[in-house]
Order: sequence, then C-alpha cells, then structure tokens
Amino acid sequence: MKFLVNGKYKEFQINKLIVAGWTGRDKSAVQAHIDELAEIGVAPPSTVPLFYEVADQMMTQTKEIQVLSKGTSGEVEPIIIRADNQYWFGIASDHTDRELEAFSVAHSKQVCPKPVSSELWPLSEIQDHLEQIQLTSWLDEGNGWSKYQQGTLKQIRPLEELIDKADLAENSAMLCGTFPAIGGVRRTAKFKMEAFDPVLQRSLTAYYVTVELAVVA
Repeated sequence: MKFLVNGKYKEFQINKLIVAGWTGRDKSAVQAHIDELAEIGVAPPSTVPLFYEVADQMMTQTKEIQVLSKGTSGEVEPIIIRADNQYWFGIASDHTDRELEAFSVAHSKQVCPKPVSSELWPLSEIQDHLEQIQLTSWLDEGNGWSKYQQGTLKQIRPLEELIDKADLAENSAMLCGTFPAIGGVRRTAKFKMEAFDPVLQRSLTAYYVTVELAVVA
C-alpha cells in the first residue's frame, strides 16, 4: 500500500491489522460509548482496552467501499503503522456492521473495509504535541455535511501505551479508538474525516462512500 510522506510516496507491506477498542482515557466517555452501542444491542466489553485482529486486506484507500445492508457506520480513528523501522501516523475509519455487532463485535469489524488516509506523518514529527491533534468526522445524510465526531488525542489513551499493549510488530497497523458520536451511532452512506495539527498547521483528510449490497435470503 502506498502512502504520501513528506511529498514522496512510500510503499509499505502491511501484514497485520489490529483494531483497538474502548480506548478512551476518560472512563465516563468510555462508558458513554458503551452505552450508545448498548442502545443498538451491543454487549459491553469484557475488559478495556480490547485488541481485535482483522484481516490485513480489509485496509483500503479506495473512495468507495461495498458493505452488506444499510446497518453499517464509520468512525474516525488515529492509525499507527509500524514500517520501515519507525512509526507513522494517519487516520482511518473503523467501518463496522452495527447489526452484526449485536451478535459479535469481532465479527462485525471483520466484515467491513477500513478506509485509511493516503497520507501519513512520521510519528516523531508530532510526538511533542501529540495530544493536541484534533480528529473530526462528518456524515452526509442527504442534507449536506453534518459533524458526527470531534475530539483530540488527549481523550484517547496514550498511543505509546496502546502500541506497547498491542505489541505492535514491524509491518503492522493499528486503529487506536474513537469518540462518541454526536447524535448517536447511525448509518454512514457518505463519510469524511480529518486530523488537524494546530502546531504545524496541517491536515490529513479522507473521504469515502458506501455501496450497500442487497441481503439475499
């Protein structure tokens, strides 16, 4: 998979993909996310954080993903890639089948692609102000874009802690968690996301649409 890094494209081989869940630093915020998912039938986690392994081919840079049914939605998350003997920072969407999630969180994460930004920042360039990085996502529900999530990395467990707990290996990637949805978790037909660095005044962005396949009985 190719990424734009400091104006040049680098190709990384990703052999393992991890999705970290329930990673909020504020226990009340974690509980809020657990509660909003409980409203759609999702059982609470056995422990926090949890690390789900997902097939590496689910990571994609395509602008159009195919999903089964209308019961899926996205979430903006920081993604850490360990490759070329260093760590890289980007954004990704943990697109998830919410109907299947009521049966199994692990299965729900496996069946949906995980769109990722086409650009990465070396983690070392933002290490000294990491918690100031702002993440935002928007939905288009037919009436234009509306804000769906917003927060800073200060609200997520330290990325170094997650990297250590997951034992992130070379040529691996990890989505690192998210924030509660504004107005509740709901279907994502069109989704865009951004990471903004207020210190270096730059942004990472990504956008995708979902094509919903018919469920054949």
